Amino acid sequence: MSESISAADANRHFSQILRGVREEGATYIVTAHGKPVAKIVPIKEEDDSAVRKAAFRKMQQRWTKQKTLNLPRWTRDELYDD
Repeated sequence: MSESISAADANRHFSQILRGVREEGATYIVTAHGKPVAKIVPIKEEDDSAVRKAAFRKMQQRWTKQKTLNLPRWTRDELYDD
């Protein structure tokens, strides 16, 4: 059984929604202006591995595009100087 929730409420209570999906297998239909726009459902175990791999690849792509900061290197003594 799916529970309908507005986008605003989903935003305000997102961690509770995820907990319901994870612990109870709950399903939510997210609505905007009364129209369904998204569905939050538990992930199937067989899909979990593929999703994790895709998420990791996406994260690696972001890392390679990020610029590194050229911050000065401090020694431990310099950091704790009075």
